[in-house]
Amino acid sequence: MNGISFEVPKNVAQAKELQEELRKELEFCTYDGDWRYICGVDVAYSKGSRVGVAAAMVLGSNLAIEDNSVAMMDVNFPYVPGYLSFREIPVILEALKGLEVEPDIFIVDGQGLAHPRGIGLGCHLGLILGKPTLGVAKSLLVGEFEEPEFVYGDWRPLLYKGNTVGRVVRTRDWAKPVFVSPGHLIDQEGAYNVVMNTLHRYRLPEPTRLAHLLAERTKRESRKKKK
Repeated sequence: MNGISFEVPKNVAQAKELQEELRKELEFCTYDGDWRYICGVDVAYSKGSRVGVAAAMVLGSNLAIEDNSVAMMDVNFPYVPGYLSFREIPVILEALKGLEVEPDIFIVDGQGLAHPRGIGLGCHLGLILGKPTLGVAKSLLVGEFEEPEFVYGDWRPLLYKGNTVGRVVRTRDWAKPVFVSPGHLIDQEGAYNVVMNTLHRYRLPEPTRLAHLLAERTKRESRKKKK
């Protein structure tokens, strides 16, 4: 990792202060889209359990699976909307340690800039990794938008407090849109292009879709072993 270290906040108030400081370190720059390996990350939880299961799925430029890794650990930070990164980053970093292939860019199942304080999971993780990172969320956290046309590839800007914080993208004809926002070392156009280049028949980009399936499968298998 070439970025900052992860700091564990004592409470939500301290987490808010950390986010406001980290926000100043973000860089949004033109991304040329030249990547060899892309990594999707996702975290799953068992109902009533404090254990988080993180999966990292690395795909090549042809979207073939090149590497993957999972990790499980107790999640200590409480679930508080807007502070997801403090809850999930420790187990994500543990999963990334298991990779043998080094990704060039990362997609998280969550928000990037489209966040109440402008620093969602995609931003925070990008700062730690020192790599281009973006968020692709299935639901809206903040902002307002006009509905895109019901055709593949159409998009509308996601606006929050007068600023464009992401794009609302139709990734399949007639499917619900996804919310794409840059995390770190990438811009709006670059984030959109990465998403469009990693789609394959489904609503979600392949890196995060496959990471989600791996995390859920690992979670189920772990439950079975405990019975």
